[in-house]
Amino acid sequence: MGSLNFAVTWRAAIATQARLFKMNPLKEHLQKSPVHARFLPFALFLVPLLIQDQMGETMRYWIYLFRTVIGAWCIWEMRSLVPEMRWAISWEAVVAGVLVLAIWIGLDPYYPPNNLIFKQGTPWNPFKQFEGNPAIAWFFFVVRTLGSSLVVPPLEEVFWRSFLYRYLVKINFEQMPLNRMHWLSFVVTSTLFGLEHFQWLAGILCGMVYQYLVIRKNRLGDAILAHAITNFLLSTWVLWKGAWSFW
Repeated sequence: MGSLNFAVTWRAAIATQARLFKMNPLKEHLQKSPVHARFLPFALFLVPLLIQDQMGETMRYWIYLFRTVIGAWCIWEMRSLVPEMRWAISWEAVVAGVLVLAIWIGLDPYYPPNNLIFKQGTPWNPFKQFEGNPAIAWFFFVVRTLGSSLVVPPLEEVFWRSFLYRYLVKINFEQMPLNRMHWLSFVVTSTLFGLEHFQWLAGILCGMVYQYLVIRKNRLGDAILAHAITNFLLSTWVLWKGAWSFW
């Protein structure tokens, strides 16, 4: 009787999970095509930026928290659909991550920021915005650090280095190996990636470093790790030097 009850319970659990799976609209959209699985999470992560500047200074911090949660959810749902989205550890990834940080900080005084696309507003500084409430300030600093170090790298590397780089060359992009060099796509993808950032020139060079790392290693995971190292070290630099303009 115990075995029978266990079997019934197990079947009921499976049926319940199946119903929940069917009610998951994100999973359904991601499964429609390899393009959806790589583009939709990136788009969902960026959409809140369209309203961020209209919601007031304080809301910027809550919107970033919302974006981080959405991004983490997307990563969870796409993990089985995007096989190349696996972190990998190598000395090249560590070197690339530190190198990009040096480029990002070192070049900053020598070229104008991307004011054509981004409106220069108040820098992200939770300790100034929530002055008098250090717990909230530290909370949003940690949110920004974790979001930029753990959520942003997989989403951006999958979209830019795995999907768009190959899609510009071949519509059936999964048939193109990650280690294939295509100079036009290399330059175009890195340029578009750079223009996504306020520090556009450093962003372009950053995109080139990460893309070269993908080509060299024939996998995406090293670039994800390098991106994470850069962003984590940048968070440390911002806090240490009070260089909030980088955020």
